Amino acid sequence: MLKIGITGGIGSGKTIVCKMFEILGIPVYYADERAKWLTNTDLQLRKEIKELLGRQAYDEKGQYNRKWVASQVFDNPELLKMLNALIHPRVFADTDQWFLQHQDKPYTLREAALMNAAGDNNDFDAVVLVSAPVDIRIARIRKRDPQRTEEEIKAIIDRQKTEEQFASIANYTIINDDEHLLIPQVLVLHKKLSIQT
Repeated sequence: MLKIGITGGIGSGKTIVCKMFEILGIPVYYADERAKWLTNTDLQLRKEIKELLGRQAYDEKGQYNRKWVASQVFDNPELLKMLNALIHPRVFADTDQWFLQHQDKPYTLREAALMNAAGDNNDFDAVVLVSAPVDIRIARIRKRDPQRTEEEIKAIIDRQKTEEQFASIANYTIINDDEHLLIPQVLVLHKKLSIQT
């Protein structure tokens, strides 16, 4: 079974592309969603996050206070690094368990914005980039998250890899610019990856 990473900047359309692969029967691990789940359900992780950030890291209902945490780490790279050092190993361990459950498939996808090239501190066989121009990404995010200002969105984009950096780690690229059709691109790539196993 091939392990394929799928990445791209915020608003590039990773989720819609992943949903297309799921329709084709390919399992997809959504790293951000699983990280959110783990911050709420992993008791040891909850304890460590509270020790790092304080009790405010969880709201009165005991749920991870994502917005408050983001406000604390947004302009504090060292604190963000410490938080990621707690969360990322749990996500990687969770990913390994998840992969074991899907070994009957020709390949699986792991979706995440933060990713290295295949074989660079990971066990991916290849990396797929979902690419879209920044102006289209901003428009999509404003529609999806109307509470965010354009300045906030640009700040998030500025903290992520550039399109050139994303392209440098990719083995395959799916262009999602509202001009190129997505379904044919996904079908071609699905066929390629299925043949390789």
